[in-house]
Amino acid sequence: MKNQIEIVFEDDDLVIVNKPAGLLTIPDRFSADKPNLYNMLGHEFGRIFTVHRLDRETSGILLFTKTEEAHKEMSRQFMDRTVEKIYFALVDGVMHQTEGTIDKPLGPHPTHPEKMAVVHGGKPSKTNYKVTETFKNYSFIECSIETGRTHQIRVHLHAIGYPLAVDALYGRQNAFFLSKIKLRKFKLSKEQEEELPIMSRTTLHAGKLVFKHPTTGEQMTIQADLPKDFAAVVNQLRKWGK
Repeated sequence: MKNQIEIVFEDDDLVIVNKPAGLLTIPDRFSADKPNLYNMLGHEFGRIFTVHRLDRETSGILLFTKTEEAHKEMSRQFMDRTVEKIYFALVDGVMHQTEGTIDKPLGPHPTHPEKMAVVHGGKPSKTNYKVTETFKNYSFIECSIETGRTHQIRVHLHAIGYPLAVDALYGRQNAFFLSKIKLRKFKLSKEQEEELPIMSRTTLHAGKLVFKHPTTGEQMTIQADLPKDFAAVVNQLRKWGK
């Protein structure tokens, strides 16, 4: 398990991992038999408690606790919104504002059971964003969420017209191809029969978590760099998409 999952911090109270894309946080009713972090960590460390979740296709920092006491304290911090959660996202389009706040209530989609939506009477939801780099047809942004609703960043960005550059559920495309930015300069190699995508999952990464240790009270900052597929897309945009 340790060869598959990067553990970025561990002590008597916490296990914090850098979740790879494509892995469930916990078992769900649609994929009960598929690998998930909760079970994998449970096999390694014994009893594990879930504090928060990441979507299956989202990579990045994910915190679990080893004790009920630590779970209670970390859940309180998340509930009180004192935990700083920073995400990095690549969105479709050049954002007209370099920073802003999306304050729109979210709830289940009225007709699509797997989706969330901005709905009247939904739960209050707030996402702050800041553009850190702009490309010809894309924006690389940093998001901080004050609430933790299901699919929050994905739905909020879609709602203001800038969905994730890759998002099969809420976006305009389900994969990122180099030909899309190289255009006429793109050519397949002799070994290739068809183009393979650089990235084929949501362009969203949980990059940083700031919180107080549940036992010592020490301020902790845990970070994870962009994974290889996401970093490759950004590097190619810097080269061809300016």
